[in-house]
Formats: sequence, C-alpha cells, structure tokens
Amino acid sequence: MTTQDTRSTQSAEGTDSGESADGAHVTIIGAGLGGLTLARVLHVHGIPATVYEAEASPTARAQGGMLDIHDYNGQLALETAGLTDEFRDLILEGREAIRVLGPDGTLLFDKADDGTGVRPEVLRGELRRMLLDSLPAGTVRWGHKVSGTRTLGAGRHEVTFSDGTTVVTSLLVGADGAWSRVRPLLTAATPEYVGMSFVETYLFDSDTRHPASAKAVGGGSLFALTPGRGILAHRESGGTLHTYVMLSESREWFAGIDFTDPAAVTARIAKEFDGWAPELTALITDGETAPVLRPLNALPVGHRWDRVPGVTLLGDAAHLSVPNGEGANLAMYDGAELGKALAARPEDVEGALAEYEQAMFTRGAEAAAEGTELHELLYGDKTPHSLIAMFTGGEGDDQTP
Repeated sequence: MTTQDTRSTQSAEGTDSGESADGAHVTIIGAGLGGLTLARVLHVHGIPATVYEAEASPTARAQGGMLDIHDYNGQLALETAGLTDEFRDLILEGREAIRVLGPDGTLLFDKADDGTGVRPEVLRGELRRMLLDSLPAGTVRWGHKVSGTRTLGAGRHEVTFSDGTTVVTSLLVGADGAWSRVRPLLTAATPEYVGMSFVETYLFDSDTRHPASAKAVGGGSLFALTPGRGILAHRESGGTLHTYVMLSESREWFAGIDFTDPAAVTARIAKEFDGWAPELTALITDGETAPVLRPLNALPVGHRWDRVPGVTLLGDAAHLSVPNGEGANLAMYDGAELGKALAARPEDVEGALAEYEQAMFTRGAEAAAEGTELHELLYGDKTPHSLIAMFTGGEGDDQTP
C-alpha cells in the first residue's frame, strides 16, 4: 500500500498514530456499522485506521431498532470481520415471526419463527457496540463533526472539523451516511425526498401495560397496511414495541405539524387512522416516547461516479435508497469488501478502490431497484395482498385491497 500523508493541523490530538510498517493508514468518516466494519476488517489484516465520528460518545444517541442480518451480505461481512460468534450471542430468538393485520385487526397472515430463517434479528445498538469493542482503544475519535472536505491533489484530501482542526489523508473513506460530507469530493448527487415519512415511537413493558397491542404485534414484526398508510411495529428485547407509522405525504404536510408538541403530534397522526382497530392505533396513541419524524430520502438508483484518487464511499453515503431491509447489511458488506480489497492489494490502492467501487455500484443499484419494488408491495395500491403474496410466494396480481 502506498505511503499515506496523514497529519492533523491546529489539533490538540496531534498526528494519527498506529501506522503499519509500510506507513499505510486509512481515514474513515463515520462510526456507523459500515465504517466500523471496515475498521475491524482492516485491523484483522494489520492495517491501521482512524474513525472520526460526530457524536460525542458511543452512548450519545439512541441507535435505532431491530435489524435483520442477511446470510448473503451482512452475515458474510461479520464472518470476514471474525465476529460470527459474537454476533450469534446478540440474536433475539423468535423475532423472525411476521404478522399482517387488516385495519380492523383481522389476522391476514401469520408466520411463526420456527428457527429455520436466515435473517436473524439483533438490536442495532448492540451490533454497533460489538464492533466498537472489537477495535483497538482510540480507533474512534468521538466529537469530530466534519464541516467540510477538499481535494489537495495527488490523491490527498483535507477534512475540516467543526472545531477548526483538520486532517490530511491520502486514503479517505466516507461512511457518513445520507448527508455525507465526503460525497461532494466524488459527485454532485444529493438525496431527494421520496414522498413518504415514518413517525417513530415506543411502548415499553407492553405485555403488562399494553397487552392488546402486544398480542397484535406478536413475537416479531407487524404490518398493518393500506395504500399510502401503515402501522408497522417490531418486538424488540422483552416487551418493548417499536412503532413506525408510515404516511405518504409531502414535506409540507409534515411541516404543518408541530413536532415540539408530542401530544399534538400524536393526535394528528392518529387522526389518519380513524376507524382502525384500537389495538393498532394504541401503538400510536399509547406511545411512551415523543414521536420522531423520519423523512425518507434516496439517491438516484444506480448512483455512481468516476474514480477519484484517494477517496471512496460506502453504505448510505454511496447508495442511499428507500428502506428495503438492505441498508445496514449493505453498509457492513461494503466495509468488509473494501477492507479485503485494500488488504489484497497493498501496493495498488487505486486498483483496490476501483475494483471495490465497480462491484459496489452493481450491488447498490440492484438493491435500490429491489427496494423500489418492495416499496410498491408494501405501500402500493394492491397492499396488503401484494405483501402477503410475497411472503407466500404467490402472485397476488388479481387481488384488490
């Protein structure tokens, strides 16, 4: 691998440490699952890396809900990272169960978790903690929010942080998500709103305090859908129910709701589900955390760029798409594949990056296209029957909601 000129200027932390014998060092922006997987795979191969993360600490922010980790990408990434046993210890048994209910509470589809599934569920926060624990102390620099990046030439780039400190590197990886500050070095593309948003809340100790809703959700995931509207929920650890209310509405529609007033938000969102079964609407009205708005954005399907020396992207920074169950899995797989490519071609970094990007472009485009199809199954004019047909392997085209 070519020698890297990694240094900090105007920084209290000084020069990044931990360089290997050939002077190689990888600078990663973002301590999400993808960036951490990359750092771990590099560590396994003896290649040092520094991860810069905007959050102040590992516990500064809740890390989201459940993730189903797929056997064809996410699990392969963890195997590459040497963390399969640790991952298995995190699996929440029974969470691959699926239920589909009608708005009136009628059970339309019910699939138990019989232990034969290939997409075990884990909590995102626990998975992130596992990856953090697998890295050498000091690998992640917390409290480093990127304010800008610029190209210096000869494959070198400068990263500026909000406190005025900078890092210069000849191998920069943007693993910093939808609104990546590294992406502009490669492409002018930016995410655009896809016309729908989720409103998120939680119910706790549901088996005791919210038994009707707990029964409706069952042991895994619940889907209660009509075209353009839906209530989705996951059973997380214990009796915690994580609710995602989906609405196909414009940004302006949501802007008309005061999200600083939780009671008003709850009442306004619940109004969209008037007449639905009370055990379903209670997943909204009984929420025990303030409702959080999650607008959904996506990059163009097939997003790619021309090779720029010394920099690349992974995960949502590279191929943000509508939710399709692949985002975290692809980010980890990207990180693992990039780490393997760099380890396999230590004297040809540009060749490794080009090889990684071409494969990543293909899988990102395929996943985004599949995500568009899944979006239609979930929220299109034939839902929920189209969704049930997907689960059962039927066609469902001649059915109407």
